[in-house]
Amino acid sequence: MSAYGKKYAVARNLVDRTRRYDLVEALSLVKQVHPAKFDETVEVAVRLGVDPRHADQMVRGSVVMPHGIGKIARVVVFAKGDKEKEAQEAGADYVGAEDLVAKIQQEGWLDFDRAVATPDMMSVVGRLGKILGPRGLMPNPKSGTVTFEVGRVVREIKAGKVEFRVDKAGIIHVPVGKVSFPNEALVDNARAIIEALIRMKPASSKGQYIKGIAVSSTMGPGVKVDPTEAVAAPR
Repeated sequence: MSAYGKKYAVARNLVDRTRRYDLVEALSLVKQVHPAKFDETVEVAVRLGVDPRHADQMVRGSVVMPHGIGKIARVVVFAKGDKEKEAQEAGADYVGAEDLVAKIQQEGWLDFDRAVATPDMMSVVGRLGKILGPRGLMPNPKSGTVTFEVGRVVREIKAGKVEFRVDKAGIIHVPVGKVSFPNEALVDNARAIIEALIRMKPASSKGQYIKGIAVSSTMGPGVKVDPTEAVAAPR
């Protein structure tokens, strides 16, 4: 067994897999048992009572983390004229129009984490669907990244705005910070996600909506959270 394997085994033994922890205790445990030497990302996974195969049960959106996520996103903006200047002043890493589309198409340039576009640019940006779509980088009105308010959106992303989308299994995966964060910051960020998901509950979702919650670090074991307590507890 490798050194990492031994550390993971020790960490896993510290987690009671038959128990559902309250959110504060669960995140504290994640910080305690993370096995890697680097500053691992902490992720929250929420299992929802939805069927993503039905369009009216697709849960997708974004939320600005109260404490950021420990990483400043690299943002590109597809815009022209005044909106190009607005994006630059807001801190966008790269702004362009047809030239930016060509750079991505011809050079395979993808040195960014998020993409924003003004609505009038989408007929051009649409050519990048097969490149950006599978990577989750395509600007989308539902996530707020197709907008004329490019300055506001760029500032929000830089401040720690994250996008999320339910996967085929009905689960949302969202980073909420680093293991080096104070526990209170991780808890605030996790609750921000849970509250956002509750607000987005589809009208057609029946029965229990928040079915399960787990938290983990990049290399660490998962810790199950009591969904009833997590939903009810005030932030």
